[in-house]
Amino acid sequence: QVQLVESGGGLVQAGGSLRLSCAASGRTFSDYHMAWFRQAPGKEREFVAAITRGGSSTLYADFVKGRFTISGDKAKNTVDLQMNSLKPEDTAVYYCAADRSIRLGVLPSSYDYWGQGTQVTVSS
Repeated sequence: QVQLVESGGGLVQAGGSLRLSCAASGRTFSDYHMAWFRQAPGKEREFVAAITRGGSSTLYADFVKGRFTISGDKAKNTVDLQMNSLKPEDTAVYYCAADRSIRLGVLPSSYDYWGQGTQVTVSS
């Protein structure tokens, strides 16, 4: 069983930065694709960024390209999301997820394990 715990959310002004961290149990970073999703009130959960098992490749949603960076630390078994130039529309609960599939996916249904989420609020 994989357990994922997110941290680092909070309140920030527009234009500011936050760094989210996902701590995983087991050999998650080596064995699973890891991703960040987000869900705003009244909206569906959407893909933000992903990193392949072992960290060889990354994938980003268009709306975060150039602003967010996903990275992994194999030794610490953590996956971080550095968020810069934050906008009010980035306000959401951010979730870490792990996927055992061969191909890297962007749909929530592709992911097998989820964290509890961390709130990010960007004020204007």
